[in-house]
Amino acid sequence: MENLGFHKQKLYSLIAAGVALIGMFLPWATISMGGYGGGSVNGLHGEGFISVLGIAGVAVACFMGDKGKTFDDMYKKVALGGFGAIIAGAVIAFLNVSGKGHGIVKPGFGIYIAVLAGVAGLLFLLGIIKVPDNKPKA
Repeated sequence: MENLGFHKQKLYSLIAAGVALIGMFLPWATISMGGYGGGSVNGLHGEGFISVLGIAGVAVACFMGDKGKTFDDMYKKVALGGFGAIIAGAVIAFLNVSGKGHGIVKPGFGIYIAVLAGVAGLLFLLGIIKVPDNKPKA
């Protein structure tokens, strides 16, 4: 499949931001009231908006400039900051949810997905995680 004209670095950054966006719609806090029911709240509330701004920052950095080349210095910093904001918003929300309700309110799996996507994107841009080249060698 053609990569839509994106450089591998921008494409994988955009995919990581997309995974974080999916995590925003999943439960970030679950409330259990025993036999009386329960509920959940997604990441589009409160501290989750920090992560939304981070996702937007990564997307803007990926679409600005020449899509076929790696990030230039300024847009790489924007993308790194975006991934940092994704992580920060999810961690702050995690700490707030964990400190409430004495076991009634628990963190949902959307927080974990957002943190993992943010960390993976950050490590990929820093060069710690390397994606293998899928082109056949001659």
